[in-house]
This record gives sequence, structure tokens and C-alpha cells, in this order.
Amino acid sequence: MIGDQQAALVGQTALRAGESKYTLGTGGFLLFNTGTTLVRSRHGLITTVAFQMDGQPIRYALEGSNPTAGALVEWIRENLGIIGTPAEIETLASTVDDNGGCYIVPAFSGLHAPHWVSASRGLIVGLTSYITRGHLARAALETNAFAARSMVAALNDDLAAAGVEMSLTELVVDGGMTANNTLMQTIADICDVTVKRPQMAEAVALGAAYAAGFSVGLWTDEQQLRRNWHTGAVWQPGIDPADRERRVANWSMAVELASQWDPA
Repeated sequence: MIGDQQAALVGQTALRAGESKYTLGTGGFLLFNTGTTLVRSRHGLITTVAFQMDGQPIRYALEGSNPTAGALVEWIRENLGIIGTPAEIETLASTVDDNGGCYIVPAFSGLHAPHWVSASRGLIVGLTSYITRGHLARAALETNAFAARSMVAALNDDLAAAGVEMSLTELVVDGGMTANNTLMQTIADICDVTVKRPQMAEAVALGAAYAAGFSVGLWTDEQQLRRNWHTGAVWQPGIDPADRERRVANWSMAVELASQWDPA
């Protein structure tokens, strides 16, 4: 028995302390393997059990969640009608060079990790007459990169506070939204980390199969699983650091506005 996000961790063969995965489907979920060390989060993440194979000690993880990754794309398709299919958002976003100063905070059910403000509501800020459908599409993709950065920063702060000599230096991604190359490059740029996508992007199902195989003795060594992992694509950060910090500061202002939005 294994939860879906823990299964994705196993499917990415992130079985050792210091390894992680970031799943992008309906939501965005970051898990960082802390090994047998249980790290209590002080910066808005969740301390969770990662997995336990037969005869082995429990492995722990720090987890961050953003419930509106692909869900935001579906909302744009169904409620705004500016795209016909989810895949079209990348094409539309590519018609502009940037977000035009527009930021979307999709707090449909409040702000989740690492903010945890349940009363907040979603906002679209920075609207001017210059903003087009393309800018909205790009802002919708970029919100996933900013959410990932928030979780990565909280994770590294937690590890430092606990005196654990590890940090997240690359994001290994899986899930349906990883087919969006524009989004993958944006995550690399905003998080300032290497982003790697395996050839097998459906890590949740794969991890459940791996765990089942371990339980019946089909596999006995994690190296057998690691040999199955093959790089599909890699993205490196490619923007000016000052531009990154400016955009992150703007996003932070938008999140602060959303956290204060509590109408009577």
C-alpha cells in the first residue's frame, strides 16, 4: 500500500536521502527524501512518511503541495474559453515574450504550502489594456514555477534549520504537465535549478509497480530500478538573476494581496 505522491518518489527512484521529485498534474507536489531522519518542518511544509520496504527502516520526507497546477489550466479552458484543449495553453503562451506584468494567484481553496492561508482567494493582478490572452496563458503557466520556488525555498530553510547537510539542487519532474516545455524552462529559470524529465513521465503508476515488485521479491536491489531510469530532457536556468528576483518579488506581492483578501 502506497500513497500516490510517495509512489511517484519511488517511481523516480528517489530512494536515498537528498533525492526528490516534483509531480505536476492536477496539482503540483514536491517530496524530498530525508532518509531515516525525521525533519519537522518550521516553514510551512508537511513532514511525512515516504515509504518503508519489507525489512527496511522507515524513510521520511518533506512535502509541499499546490493543488491548482493543471486545475488552473482546466479552469481557464472551461471558464474563460480562451483555449480549446489544455495543450493549447503552451502555444498561446508562446505568442508573447513575458507575462506583461500580469500575475495569477490561483488560491481557489486558499493558499497552500508554504503559506497556509485558508481564507485567501484567487487573484489576477497587474491587468492593463496591454494584457492579451497570451499574457494570461503565460501567467497561468508561470504561477506553477513561482509555487515551486516557494516550496523549494521553504524546504532548504527547513533542512538548514534542522542542521541537515542537504539541499535541493535539481528538480526531477513527472506528471502530465511536464510535457509543457515552456513550463519546464520557466521552472528552471525561476527556481534556479536544473530540471530533469525522465523518459517515463507517469511515475505514480510506475512507483506503485516498483513497490509491489519489491514486496514479492521481483526486485531485491534499488540499483535494478535505477537502471530503468533514463533522462528524457534537461533544462538549465537561463535568465538574468536580477530579472528572476524582480519577478519573484512581484509574485510575492500578489500572494500577499491574496492572503489579505477576506471579503465579508
